[in-house]
Amino acid sequence: MSVQVTIEKMAAQAKKAARVMASLSSEAKNRVLLRMAEALLANQEYIQAENGKDLVAGREKGLSAAMLDRLELSEKVMQSMVAGLHEVAALPDPVGEVSEMANRPSGITVGRMRVPLGVIAMIYESRPNVTVDAAALCLKSGNAILLRGGSEAIHSNLALAKVLQDVLAAEDIDPAALQVVPTTDRQAVNFLLSLEEYIDLVIPRGGEGLIRFVAENSRIPVLKHYKGVCHQFVDASAEIKMAVDIVVNGKTHRPGVCNALECLLVHQDIAATFLPEVALALTAAGVELRGCPRTKAIVADCRAAEDGDWGMEFLDLILAVKVVDDMDAAMDHIARYGSQHTDNIVTADYGNAQRWLREIDASAVMVNASTRFNDGGEFGLGAEIGISTTKLHAYGPMGLKELTTKKFIVYGDGQVRS
Repeated sequence: MSVQVTIEKMAAQAKKAARVMASLSSEAKNRVLLRMAEALLANQEYIQAENGKDLVAGREKGLSAAMLDRLELSEKVMQSMVAGLHEVAALPDPVGEVSEMANRPSGITVGRMRVPLGVIAMIYESRPNVTVDAAALCLKSGNAILLRGGSEAIHSNLALAKVLQDVLAAEDIDPAALQVVPTTDRQAVNFLLSLEEYIDLVIPRGGEGLIRFVAENSRIPVLKHYKGVCHQFVDASAEIKMAVDIVVNGKTHRPGVCNALECLLVHQDIAATFLPEVALALTAAGVELRGCPRTKAIVADCRAAEDGDWGMEFLDLILAVKVVDDMDAAMDHIARYGSQHTDNIVTADYGNAQRWLREIDASAVMVNASTRFNDGGEFGLGAEIGISTTKLHAYGPMGLKELTTKKFIVYGDGQVRS
């Protein structure tokens, strides 16, 4: 069977299974998730043996130590996947929620009901634990899911899928509700992205190259974020210690993630006082500063910023620093170089804080808090499938509700339109 035929068959089966998932009760979905958690533990030896094949192949290919670490299904990662399934099972089920009921002059009653999206295709790299995390969220929200992981994790992903599918079958639920693409052929992604009659949404997770490829080649709506170029503006009224603490946390807590701070903007009126203190703290934490000419005039030993440093997602202990004339200049900089991910102001001025919240265009806009808080768990979603910097139909961390939509429902007692 050709790759194209295989992918089309899987998508058609997923579409059929999505109808079953949409009608499952919360109790049934939660029971499935908890049984999946048990099955992961019961089959841990098998899963880790298959993961071992990927690790051997990865070492032979020369994957970096960091990549191999992301690939390994260690005891800690297995326990995390199990905990994640329990966590999602405990979350409120959004499906079937009715809101906005209103009586119309015609006599009908109109409202909205939250429903699953249908079939979601997830295209991702490296980490095989994403297979379980994404499956849990999609199944709990009543969707079917097609998973296409990286070629380096093919054995791990197929093993995880088999264990989870066996649970679905045991619960008399179509296993096609959860499928992993069984080939490493790159054409599989192209075929997936063409099947708009079966797939309702594509979510890519990985590097900017992967995400841009998916966005440019998909005939299906794509929820994505290319990169996280997160900014912090230190206003003239900022409390110095607070601003330093927030900058250091945003940059050093986990520098390799999308909500890490990448660019610091400082009001000229506070720069001479603030920059030496923050530079001392950042340098002590191993951060390389790349500053504009006005920054270098205050912090002489920082590296001169180049044009390419503005708008750069370093994902490392590197921070671009710029002194700006005022808040308008900071907002203009973000409008030009930002990625609509996360932008923060540190200020004691209520008016500036409110204006920042209104006018900055990002999936999360913050006042006096680290950019590292842009996370589904921290925002109370319980778990997330990713962060979207598009606006249709989700903006920011995506939890269960963001994997659903709303349809209109109408009650009548014989009304006809005149």
